[in-house]
Amino acid sequence: MPFLGPVWTWFLYLSTFKPLKYWLWQINHAILLHFKWSKSTGLDFKKAVLFMVISTFSFALMNVSVKYLARIPTFQIVFFRCFGSLVLATTFIVVKGIPIFGNKRRLMLLRAILGLTAMSLYFLSLKHLNVGTAVSLRYIAPIFAAIFAVFLLREKLKNIQWLFFLIAFAGVLVLKGFDGNINTTGLTLILTASVFSGMVYVVIRKIGVSDHPAVVVNYFMFVGTIIGGLLAIAVWVRPMGYEWLFLLLLGVFGFMGQLYMTRAFQIAKTNLVAPLKYIEVIFTISIGVLWFQEAYTIFSFLGLFMIISALVLNTLVKKD
Repeated sequence: MPFLGPVWTWFLYLSTFKPLKYWLWQINHAILLHFKWSKSTGLDFKKAVLFMVISTFSFALMNVSVKYLARIPTFQIVFFRCFGSLVLATTFIVVKGIPIFGNKRRLMLLRAILGLTAMSLYFLSLKHLNVGTAVSLRYIAPIFAAIFAVFLLREKLKNIQWLFFLIAFAGVLVLKGFDGNINTTGLTLILTASVFSGMVYVVIRKIGVSDHPAVVVNYFMFVGTIIGGLLAIAVWVRPMGYEWLFLLLLGVFGFMGQLYMTRAFQIAKTNLVAPLKYIEVIFTISIGVLWFQEAYTIFSFLGLFMIISALVLNTLVKKD
């Protein structure tokens, strides 16, 4: 049995929230079924799609946890998110006997720095923009990733795929709504964060299959734990009650999301995998409706249709 199976089960018994337990059981089942990494060095689009679905679902659960932790300062959340994932990643690496330092160390360190920069800029942008606006603008990262992949990785992108990217991005905007209170500072922060996220996708693809995804994630979490912890010292708030549970779950969800996303980008072309990140919005909305009884308008459903349609069309015209 994979190491993470018992870890997830332990968290399941801790939780008394029925909706959360249901979703965690689904993820636990998926992990136990699909936790065998392919040793092939070729591109595997179907498997990459599966990994991205698991990744985005994990990130959606992490988003729900962050929503519950509204009282906790941002950098403290970042620290727990990175530290929890660091513990899981390091333990997994040791148990599996995987070389902890990896092969392409400079690229993995670069990925960690770029990822932490993107995360920090995104959280900072929330101080200047509405959450819906920031989340929507954050999802242009795959567009930057596709552009970088064309020039840096020599990956080919069909002209029609650019249209699909625009439709997907427009769908996110329709889904979350436009915000007329966008200021220059907030807009600059979130756009820069998206650029760095796009760079992360390309670096992961450059790392390829030479290093286990857990090692790649471990580098990111190590850097994030140190910097996040230092930034959290001045604003630290003592967690209460279930806040402790959700702070711990942040690390679990974040680890699974990063692990499967990394693997997906390692085994498939960036410009095909990156748009699948939009699925996180759909999962987050679905969980929000079931757990928090959030309501959505006709424009929300229109946005969902645009996103799903664009992703399906992009898959149909993908380059073999």
